[in-house]
Amino acid sequence: MSDLVANLFGTAAALCSITSFAPQMIKIWKERDASSISLKTYSLTVTCFALWVVYGVLTSAWPVTVANACALVMAMGVLTMKWRFRDGASR
Repeated sequence: MSDLVANLFGTAAALCSITSFAPQMIKIWKERDASSISLKTYSLTVTCFALWVVYGVLTSAWPVTVANACALVMAMGVLTMKWRFRDGASR
């Protein structure tokens, strides 16, 4: 039973991590404005998720790998839009 509970918490955590970037991505995309996004923060966030992916691969922790790979893609999306829409370049 404890494995089931642990997996439920892990799944919930993964879904929260992955989807937490969606509102920010949607807002940036609609407004074509990423001026309120911190380049340093998102650069560190992307680095963090990349390191967790490497850790997951090296330890064969596939739930960690998959969840962080998905979150990495989302965070990279925000970071990419930060560069793309910097200074209202695409307005």
